[in-house]
Amino acid sequence: MEPQNIKENKTVEVENKDKFDVASLDFENKQMDKKFLIIGVLLLLIAGTVSGYFLAKEVKSTSVSVNSDGSKIVKSEKVIGSMDEKAFPDTAEGVLEEGGIDGEGTHKLIREGGQDKTAYLMSSLINLDDYVGKKVKIWGETFAAQKAGWLMDVGRLEIME
Repeated sequence: MEPQNIKENKTVEVENKDKFDVASLDFENKQMDKKFLIIGVLLLLIAGTVSGYFLAKEVKSTSVSVNSDGSKIVKSEKVIGSMDEKAFPDTAEGVLEEGGIDGEGTHKLIREGGQDKTAYLMSSLINLDDYVGKKVKIWGETFAAQKAGWLMDVGRLEIME
């Protein structure tokens, strides 16, 4: 009868050993799950930080304010001025240069078609000196002029290049 006991003990040991191996595998799987969870959370935090940085940078580069008359003024890297197209219905494109003509305008917009197409400009909203030498599109209101063929008060400016 002793051999049976020994055999039974070996079986019990093997069964316990098998159970132990399964339990240790479950423990290793739980460890791996924790590692993947931690890595996943860290990747999400990094992605959130990076995307937040770029979104904040974009928001900072564009600002909108409201004038006392209720009109909106936008300022970004490419566009500055009023968004009110009724107040500034006329548009033109060209290269902005300093200088008016005989006291009319502070700047001029050199357009295709020669000197006859030049628009003389002033602005009650925008410092045009900041955009001299750049190709721009402007929105403004045309005024009667004595010397200038076209005199415009610029209300919005967009940098084209």
